[in-house]
Amino acid sequence: MGELGTNRSSIRVGVIGGGQLARMMVPPATHLGLGISVLAEVEGSSAARAADAVGDYRDPETVYAFADTVDVVTFDHEHVPQEILLELERRGKAVHPRPGALQFAQDKILMRQKLEELGVPVPSWAAVADEVELKAFIDAHGGRAVVKTARGGYDGKGVRLVSDASEVRDWFTALAEDARGGHLLAEELVDFTRELSQLVARRPSGETRTWPVVETIQRDGVCAVVLAPAPVADPATLDEAARIGAVVAEGVGVTGVLAVEMFEARDGRVLVNELAMRPHNSGHFSIEGSVTSQFEQHLRAVADLPLGDTSMTAPAAVMVNVLGGPVEGPMPVRYAAALAAHPRAKFHSYDKTPRPGRKVGHVTVTGEDLETVRAAAQAAADEFN
Repeated sequence: MGELGTNRSSIRVGVIGGGQLARMMVPPATHLGLGISVLAEVEGSSAARAADAVGDYRDPETVYAFADTVDVVTFDHEHVPQEILLELERRGKAVHPRPGALQFAQDKILMRQKLEELGVPVPSWAAVADEVELKAFIDAHGGRAVVKTARGGYDGKGVRLVSDASEVRDWFTALAEDARGGHLLAEELVDFTRELSQLVARRPSGETRTWPVVETIQRDGVCAVVLAPAPVADPATLDEAARIGAVVAEGVGVTGVLAVEMFEARDGRVLVNELAMRPHNSGHFSIEGSVTSQFEQHLRAVADLPLGDTSMTAPAAVMVNVLGGPVEGPMPVRYAAALAAHPRAKFHSYDKTPRPGRKVGHVTVTGEDLETVRAAAQAAADEFN
């Protein structure tokens, strides 16, 4: 693996992917004295101000040329092919998280296998190759199952709740036509009371920091609200979530920020649902709600700098995503009214064209009382709907 130089002020971090996560890395990079460059997929991306290059992250030569301009490569998403990342390491480039860790966020079947190897609790699951195998799984799990594509799904995409194997026939057909082949992931339908997320940051030296466990509230498969810290929780549940996060971070050798998304099941189990090896929607609250935000911490970690304090800045923080934005005109046209009506709220625009269900920004409010803070954050976000 490539090593960074000792002159920390000269480090330039290259982020592959031009979305809002890359966009939100720019301010802390400036504050830390780090250079930052972005390889964006298209012109006019959310992170356009830092986009030094535009190109296809699946094209090896495009990625290699971009990597030559930076000291360390990290990511706005997990979709860069493994063979490209492995070649970067062979060329001596520092890549964080490393390909050997990132593969477990890229492939859900590999993830389930690794989590079981680590002794981490997960829903009952199986890799299924065809409708016959899926039917057997459905029959063995109460007549319903959650089916996921092994690669590429996010924000509810690539996930279906089914009661008959024929409901994913198109996915099996696509796999049969793909030269790489593969399986779908079938999982039990977990009866859960809520969803939790544990964020962990880890640097190459092994130093780790965690944020408080948060509760995430989904709408149509997309994160809509994050409550920090998770309210009215059994301390044992929070301890278990924190333990799981630490085990996963160490077990896969992640560098940077890791989000471990979990179910708090009705029967008392805490089960891992998904992993993300980058800053995550469940950690956006940390920009205002933590001494060190997940974006600053991710940069510290990938540059192998000492990690920052993750204590909360107030007893409660609530983040509400702006999903869709105004029907007409760009979101910023409503800023004046929103800022006047909600002076305690912090507004974050992703500079994206509004469309139904799309994450175009978020709002965060901090304060003493969770319910008061939640109402204020929701009211501020509603200014853009």
